[in-house]
Amino acid sequence: MTVDDGGLRFFRRSADRPRRRFRRGVYLLPSLFTLGNMFCGYACVVYAMRGEFETAAPFIGFAFLLDGLDGRIARLTGGESEFGVQFDSLADIISFGIAPAVLSFTWGLQPLGRLGWAAGFMFVACAAMRLARFNIQHGGDKRYFVGMPSPAAAAVPAATVYAYPWGLYDYREALPVLLMVLLPAALMVSTMRFRSFKTFDLQNRKPYQALVIIAVAIAAVATHPRAVLVVLAYGYLASAFIGQAMTRFRRRGGRGGAAATASHEPADASPDRRVM
Repeated sequence: MTVDDGGLRFFRRSADRPRRRFRRGVYLLPSLFTLGNMFCGYACVVYAMRGEFETAAPFIGFAFLLDGLDGRIARLTGGESEFGVQFDSLADIISFGIAPAVLSFTWGLQPLGRLGWAAGFMFVACAAMRLARFNIQHGGDKRYFVGMPSPAAAAVPAATVYAYPWGLYDYREALPVLLMVLLPAALMVSTMRFRSFKTFDLQNRKPYQALVIIAVAIAAVATHPRAVLVVLAYGYLASAFIGQAMTRFRRRGGRGGAAATASHEPADASPDRRVM
């Protein structure tokens, strides 16, 4: 019995070894996507410093895609870890904080001198605070982000530069660039709600409509990438203001309806009669 038990233990240990190696491979897979995200941010900085804005801006878009894939792959394969969370945040501060700030400065903020690099630093600081706040948030409505996500904020200057990659060299032309950088920076640390598309469940919806919408979006980006990307970036930025305005309008409408109902009630109506 002792030999058999030892043999069983040997076979059990042999069977466990491939599982441990597989688990290590699963944890490595999402980290590779995070590493690709970090590389895209670094490449954007390098090309921006060389003045190749048309090449630098799309790297933020590639980082956007890789950042969305690493988390999904980690959840699908069960490879989520504390190391992955911290590694992803460090990669994001490079790709969606430093890279868009350097791109904006070399493209249009440089004629403003110290004011320009101060605006770029504000973008980096707000992106870092946004990521730190996101890491410590727990619970809440999963359908919305509190504050503008850093990838979406980085998409605003990236799409703008990609649409007009020739650069700005006059300080008067560079003044609107301050709004392009500081507005997304302020929204990142705000408490405004932005829609999260991670909670969309396409399985419960009509699949053909979803496929048609995705096909139309791909075709639009493929045929008119500059205009479509600008519309998407600024449209998502404006969506928070539109949503907040609609919420206030509904609340005022509800109060007005309640006030009108109360005004038509008889003055001597008791609470019991109203319930009846």
